[in-house]
Amino acid sequence: MEKSCAVITIDGPTASGKGTVAHRVAKHLGFQYLDSGALYRLTALNAIGNGVALDDEASIASLAKVLPCRFDHGHVYLSASDVTDDVRAEQIGVAASRIAVLPLVRQALVELQLSFRTGNGLVADGRDMGTVIFPDAALKVFLTASAEARASRRYKQLKEKGIAANMEDLVKDLIERDARDSSRTTAPLKPAPDAYILDTSDMTAEQAVQQVLDWYAQAATNVAG
Repeated sequence: MEKSCAVITIDGPTASGKGTVAHRVAKHLGFQYLDSGALYRLTALNAIGNGVALDDEASIASLAKVLPCRFDHGHVYLSASDVTDDVRAEQIGVAASRIAVLPLVRQALVELQLSFRTGNGLVADGRDMGTVIFPDAALKVFLTASAEARASRRYKQLKEKGIAANMEDLVKDLIERDARDSSRTTAPLKPAPDAYILDTSDMTAEQAVQQVLDWYAQAATNVAG
């Protein structure tokens, strides 16, 4: 692991826009990109595919330790299979949220996440990137948005994919996920003490990206100075 590798962490609840913002910031800066949430989705998908119950903590942790995944130009692979669409399915998101509260599973995925810290820099998005995985990050951002705004974004995404969705159900699901993620004993969803809080409820993705880039430019200036 390269300690000199600059890291930007972007944490936040489901559908806050952190994935889109993080990916665009990474592309702009020429940094590596880590979608930590995808690792949990991949683990959930792998567990389901192997017939492992989602409350079987030890078995899921064993699968997570040797998770055969890779990210390539916007595509997500599990072994040789392109599972880009599969990991974004709502049921896999719910399953990922369930296994993410399991301490042994989170522990198993720590080393895998740390291995992405290579090259010029890294932009990592998730729920505990700034608090647990990269506490020494050069810049920590916590993206948030109202449940209604996030549900609206998710609804639009699903409709564009031809997937039926109900706004009330989406809002309810997001609120339940927030409660589950925020109340878990291991790495609960919360801003790092030194994180910048960015509410994207009324912002475009471009505006959010520019704000993060401005904060990083300032952080880099402070380090250089």
